Amino acid sequence: MSTTLRSGPRAPDAILIITVVLLLAVGLTWLVPAGAFDRQQVGTRTVVVAGTYHAVEPAPVPWWGFFTAPLKGMTDPDAAMIMAFALLIGGAFAVLNATGAIDAMLFRVLRMARDRPALRRFVIPLLMLVFSIGGNTFGMSEEVLVFLMITIPLAKSMGWDTLVGVAIPFIGAGVGFAGAAFNPFTVGIAQSLSELPLFSGWEFRMAMWAVLTAIATAFVMRYAARVERDPRNSVLHGLPRNGIEHGELVEQALTGRRIAVLLLFAFTLILLVVGVNSYDWYIEEIAGLFIAMGIAAAVIGGVGANTAARAFAGGAKDMVVAALLIGLSRSVLIVMQEGRIVDTVLFGLSSSISGLPSGVSAQLMFLVQFAINFFVPSGSGQAALTMPIMTPLADLLHIPRQAAVIAFQLGDGLSNFIMPTSGVLGCWHRRRSLRRVAPLDREADGAADRGRDGLPGPGGQHGALVVRRVLGTMRRARCFPPRP
Repeated sequence: MSTTLRSGPRAPDAILIITVVLLLAVGLTWLVPAGAFDRQQVGTRTVVVAGTYHAVEPAPVPWWGFFTAPLKGMTDPDAAMIMAFALLIGGAFAVLNATGAIDAMLFRVLRMARDRPALRRFVIPLLMLVFSIGGNTFGMSEEVLVFLMITIPLAKSMGWDTLVGVAIPFIGAGVGFAGAAFNPFTVGIAQSLSELPLFSGWEFRMAMWAVLTAIATAFVMRYAARVERDPRNSVLHGLPRNGIEHGELVEQALTGRRIAVLLLFAFTLILLVVGVNSYDWYIEEIAGLFIAMGIAAAVIGGVGANTAARAFAGGAKDMVVAALLIGLSRSVLIVMQEGRIVDTVLFGLSSSISGLPSGVSAQLMFLVQFAINFFVPSGSGQAALTMPIMTPLADLLHIPRQAAVIAFQLGDGLSNFIMPTSGVLGCWHRRRSLRRVAPLDREADGAADRGRDGLPGPGGQHGALVVRRVLGTMRRARCFPPRP
């Protein structure tokens, strides 16, 4: 039986969507009345003064402004700094990944879970915690794909189904991403645009992250227990399955060097918290910290200079689309500012919901961010597009700016679980998606049955083909949007 997966209707590219928004912004400067609020400086923040809106002289942007705006957006000092920050952080984490330390740690956790039956009940919580930490700290998202080749066979060997093997990394990293306290690509950029201290409020976010991770873990454990009691409870039960040829995957050993790299990463996060809270570190210092981490990781991990340089360039390359989205989003704001319609939009939004309790207004912000993620699946791009509007709107509605940032990160993060445009998860929600996942069951069965310990290796190599098919299908379906 053929298992070729057909891609559904393709969603518009995020860059295309931002370009259309830019064109609309130019048109709106000719239609929307110009106006302005008075502003005052409160500490380090520029705050909109409620009740001071007034009409000003119109300044519609000419048609050629559409073509000059992108360069203005990308050379805007604030946008340029954030774009460079994203590129440098992406490169630094790529060097960390090049050491193999994170992969080796996950392999070790998986092996411990299989070798010690007493740890069986802790398999799902432990693995989901590890993936959630990845989403919390460096925005792990598409990276989880490579771990399908070990989590799916492991889940099958435990008596669960393929969906559990998919859920462990996807949902784990997803809730970590949504409730992140230290993700530089979402929280960091949103707080920077909101004129908030970088990673401020991390205590509340860590509590939120813990709650989201606990709920997600309980959900997956409950489903796994139902499948273990009766395989007919699986949502994949009765769907067709068939197998394919063998594949290969070499396990990463957790060497002393890699343990040292993991300790370096933990020390970097501790230093980040101390620097932000005690020394008012901002983008420059944090970027420098992660660059230093990348260099130290390459030295400690024994990664050659050329290999580290190529890894850094590759990581920065992965962030180019996100950086472009940040610059293009800034150009939308610049056009609206030149046309003097930003405050008119703010006045209209604030007037329409001014009578609502602040809690309800914050929920509406969340819903707006939730919906926008359908069109702009990049977290950093969405932050750059929405926070310059949401921040002064929060001031007018007497909502803390931190609440506006949380509305953004939850709206962006939680919508990733259901939005068809949101990263690799979107592919699982395409039409008849579960029927497309079902044929992977037999490959997972092969890896679980043939492997001595349920992990891919010399004795069981089918698992590699699972992810190979998933990756190939997702590439054909263009399921890889810009990284956060």
